[in-house]
Amino acid sequence: MKKPFVSKEQIQEIEKTYPTPFHIYDEKGIRENARRLKDAFSWNKGFKEFFAVKATPNPFIINVLKEEGCGVDCASIQELYMAEACGMQEGDIMFSSNETPSGEFTKCRELGGYINLDDITMVDFLNEECGVPETIFCRYNPGGVYNVTNGIMDNPGDAKYGMTRAQISEAYKKLMKLGAKKFGIHAFLCSGAVTNEYYPMLAKDLFKLAVELHNETGADIKYINLSGGVGIPYRPDQEGCDIAKIGEGVRKAYEEVIVPAGMEVAIFTELGRFMLAPYGHLVVKAIHEKHTYREYIGVNACAANLMRPAMYGAYHHVTVLGKENEPCDHKYDVVGNLCENNDKFAVERMLPKIDMGDYLCIHDTGAHGFSMGYNYNGMLRSAELLLQEDGSVKMIRRAETAQDYFRTFDFCDIMKNVNYVKK
Repeated sequence: MKKPFVSKEQIQEIEKTYPTPFHIYDEKGIRENARRLKDAFSWNKGFKEFFAVKATPNPFIINVLKEEGCGVDCASIQELYMAEACGMQEGDIMFSSNETPSGEFTKCRELGGYINLDDITMVDFLNEECGVPETIFCRYNPGGVYNVTNGIMDNPGDAKYGMTRAQISEAYKKLMKLGAKKFGIHAFLCSGAVTNEYYPMLAKDLFKLAVELHNETGADIKYINLSGGVGIPYRPDQEGCDIAKIGEGVRKAYEEVIVPAGMEVAIFTELGRFMLAPYGHLVVKAIHEKHTYREYIGVNACAANLMRPAMYGAYHHVTVLGKENEPCDHKYDVVGNLCENNDKFAVERMLPKIDMGDYLCIHDTGAHGFSMGYNYNGMLRSAELLLQEDGSVKMIRRAETAQDYFRTFDFCDIMKNVNYVKK
């Protein structure tokens, strides 16, 4: 059973200052998890985690991870700005963009970040914009489907990302002519894999590719970026990944492939979901009930606060705070107030009897939760809070206001006579 890291009593106290809904993150859990990851790969002296900013784009969270030795994985210039604001230094940024607009490679080079080219056509684009750096990464896509022993993991052949085997070889040759001296290989072939097999299998494939490319092109390959893809158990009956076993599996592949080739490479990761998802909750309040063909509980949040259930039908566990030990003998749809029928946090979910005013904790929203929020229907995104190690709570992003929503009309007076309701 999933247990919240906050209690009803804590939320009642927090709401005196910060009204629901809000996302709240567990600093202690985040730090401990970052240390487990570092320990799992401590055998590789160049190991570094580049946290996927897109998962939880909050500078307070990034600074917590920075203190634990993590860098950042960015995919847009806005994420580069956030990395800059957090004081990321040379070698702390991995820029894994695609269809990259002009100027973004230049900004990455200014910050001393690693550039990861998604396509062979980007070689000339990069060179013309700001020149080719001495260290460069290329993203690989093997095509087809990606299998582990328990079945198909994903279908990289349908993905828009990465270069073919022939293209990455040609890109290396071209980049060397343009001044590149050190190379990295990057691949992201699977999302949310709840298995200990994925990373070691991917690592072995990339290690073999590194040896082949080195022999084929003469490129000095110094880095292997396993990217993200390590998932978490969203459902209470799922077994999560064991990062220690994953790290050991990658080590064995390294000893089998890289060491005999006389090479030495640093292992990089770009985890988001694994780093943050279990350490975030969306806390909402039951404000309405409806009895028609189903039993509905309406809460004071919607898909604007957590899009994954509406977008993917994703499961997020729900705990009714203060009723953790009561029988789950009521079947509810837990819904928001968007004008969309898929605006549901839970569908036909067995839960304890919910009374108006009850707090519901929606689990595993620490990654791809707040970050995927949007303003459809004029809905506003909630605050983000940090439960600090000493038990105190700090606001790390305030809730949006109606004035924020209309801010892009500030070039004219069309909204000037509106009387906004104060909450």
